[in-house]
Amino acid sequence: MINGKLISKIIGTLLFIEGGLLLICLLLSLYYRENDWFSFAITIGITIILGAVLKFFGKNAEYKMSKRDGYFVVTISWIVFSFVGMLPYYIGNYIPSVTNAFFETMSGFTTTGASILNNIESLPHGILFWRSMTQWIGGLGIVFFTIAVIPTYKMDDVKLFAAEATGPTHDKVHPRIGVTAKWIWSIYLGLTLTETIFLLSGGMNLFDSICHSMTTTSTGGYSTRQGSIASYNSSYIEYVVTIFMFLSGVNFTLLYYVFLKRKIKKFIQDTEFKWFLGTVSIFTAITTVTLYFTTNMGFEESFRKAAFQIVSLQTTTGYVSADYGTWIPPLWLLLSITMIIGGCAGSTSGAIKCIRIAILSKIGRNEFKRILHPNAVLPVRINNTTVSQSVRTTLFAFIFFYLTLIIVGWFAIMCTGVDFMEAFSVTLSSLGNVGPGLGKFGPSHSWSELPTISKWISSFLMLVGRLEVFSVLLVLTPGFWKRK
Repeated sequence: MINGKLISKIIGTLLFIEGGLLLICLLLSLYYRENDWFSFAITIGITIILGAVLKFFGKNAEYKMSKRDGYFVVTISWIVFSFVGMLPYYIGNYIPSVTNAFFETMSGFTTTGASILNNIESLPHGILFWRSMTQWIGGLGIVFFTIAVIPTYKMDDVKLFAAEATGPTHDKVHPRIGVTAKWIWSIYLGLTLTETIFLLSGGMNLFDSICHSMTTTSTGGYSTRQGSIASYNSSYIEYVVTIFMFLSGVNFTLLYYVFLKRKIKKFIQDTEFKWFLGTVSIFTAITTVTLYFTTNMGFEESFRKAAFQIVSLQTTTGYVSADYGTWIPPLWLLLSITMIIGGCAGSTSGAIKCIRIAILSKIGRNEFKRILHPNAVLPVRINNTTVSQSVRTTLFAFIFFYLTLIIVGWFAIMCTGVDFMEAFSVTLSSLGNVGPGLGKFGPSHSWSELPTISKWISSFLMLVGRLEVFSVLLVLTPGFWKRK
């Protein structure tokens, strides 16, 4: 069975950290002299008490963690964080529905970016900052953040890292996971601060610059404006955000080697990065040409809108610089494909990831060769490393479950009264942690009209997609709870 005491202690530690993050928002509320400080104060009190109770039950815990413990603690920590994180919205009556408040928070922590809010500008600064912070913390992972800040788990943090990390392979820049987490978070923080400076230079105020930088580097997409990036009507801001969304869609380990180790060849030689850059470039080119000939946009505007929207959706950020729902239908299909592909493993983006697409393409190419040369030995290599049979098996299982979840989620949401196309886009967007969909749930609309049951289904899909399918589904299997 699972190590209940150790898990209780870890969750208690995580809640103390969440309380500290909420305290930042409370101080911001006091600075702006707004009433949301009260909802943060109550939430912090609840969080600290709950954390203390869990830490008490975790006294004298045995520091021995199995893989089962790792998967369980990662899954349950995201759920607990979301239930606690929804309290400022609910207590302050900013989102007076448990379903909507939980949906907004889960969408934040999983960096999905889908929102039920219809008047974001009316919210106080503390609440807006909390929305952005949920995405920034969730970007690289709640547990990963904790490992970087408080290396409590000793050798067991390896299992936590494996349970929460994204992609079929887990790269490390140092043998110790705690050190790896610190280096990756330094890159993450560096990107956030750098983008803040660039946005300030473009005329965005300090508060908005920080909030948008947090939700860009996390590829989350929450904005302080109802109209997202389009509200600023600034070419400069669109280009800056596009560049940082792209960088945030790259494997952060690769960014570490390039920016801190000056190993530029890593970019050039990395197979996944080539796929990411290639798909973004091709889709941007097709969209640019299509927009130029089917709209009143000039070439520069067509390119800017195309690049922004392709990068936004492929990195699963979900920012909007134009209402792509008004574009011709073939572009909807193209944008849907980018939602499925996603960015790089080890980045903050969601969806299938380019590394899996690259491996599948090589396996497919080898099958054609095998037909012609039945006795040939055809290994699958990525970055001069042979992909093992176990990784390939896991990859096929992931694709199977991912497609199954799309079909099941699509059907379930349709059963709640959502139409065919919109149910598909909601499912795809939720599982891929993208944000905007199509139709009534497209870039110019919130998800407030989504039926209550569908919001819970969508929240579940967000969590499953963020934790790469297996972590959550494994906990739901009967075999997980057997003693042996």
